[in-house]
Amino acid sequence: MKKIKTLALLLAVLFTACSGPKSDTITASGTIETVEVTLNSKISGSVVALAADEGSKVKKGDVLARIDPTNLEIQLRQAKANVALADAQHRLAKRGFRAEDLRQAEANLAFAESEFERSKDLLKTGAGTQRQYDDALARVTVAKEARNKLKAGLLPEEKDAAGARLALARAQQDEVEKYIRDASIVSPVDGVVTQKSVEEGDDVMPNTRLFKISKLDPANIMIYVSEAELSKVRIGQPANVFIDSYPNRPFKGKVVYISSVAEFTPKNVQTKDDRTKLVFGVKVEVPNPEQKLKPGMPADAVLLNGFTLDGLPK
Repeated sequence: MKKIKTLALLLAVLFTACSGPKSDTITASGTIETVEVTLNSKISGSVVALAADEGSKVKKGDVLARIDPTNLEIQLRQAKANVALADAQHRLAKRGFRAEDLRQAEANLAFAESEFERSKDLLKTGAGTQRQYDDALARVTVAKEARNKLKAGLLPEEKDAAGARLALARAQQDEVEKYIRDASIVSPVDGVVTQKSVEEGDDVMPNTRLFKISKLDPANIMIYVSEAELSKVRIGQPANVFIDSYPNRPFKGKVVYISSVAEFTPKNVQTKDDRTKLVFGVKVEVPNPEQKLKPGMPADAVLLNGFTLDGLPK
């Protein structure tokens, strides 16, 4: 298999050289990499449903698991009630008092004053207590303040405070609604579940790891080139990528990243001599709609200097 792969690489290089003006190519080995996304719980609760397992192919927006939202739904009803109350108070503050409100306040004051006079007479005759007298006087004071407040209307600061309480209640409702949405664990990408860390019935806390998903399309391969070769590499440069499973099929990609800082060759490079060289990382991105390129696969990349992906001169 290795011989076939090597032959395919040589043919790719020869084909490139014969299809137009002489142009050097760069061939390097690396490993297929994909973007990995980790899904953590954002809320606490019990996992009540699982819809994905390791190896499951998922689409963006798929629900992978669900955390029990019962307590949150109770909180949402409370939050909606608080919004309704704050909204009513805010509308009342903006509108001001009604005539019947003032009439009721005057009636309350008159009743409080009559009760005060009665408690005063009872205290004089010894039939009442000082406590009853003091309570009646306090009720008169409260009733007067309520009547006077209606006559004067609310202060601007009080109206602002009513508006702020409404805004706070709405924000609290929005927060609970977000937590309820977070109870559904949704895949943010198309890919494959590579790790499942929970089971149905598990209790989770915020930041508990639930799933790891590999986004397989596109795939990447990171290769390393020497300083001498760096001048032949450019962003957007076409490349052919070969893997052992498909030795005669080039997967077409392009250079999307060139490191601006030299580094020693990573330890996974085969020979000790190569590992002591200073090199520059080059990332090749390869469309992978069929998901034939898997994370961890060894691969070889041929950078086509001055040619298109079809091997034709530019």
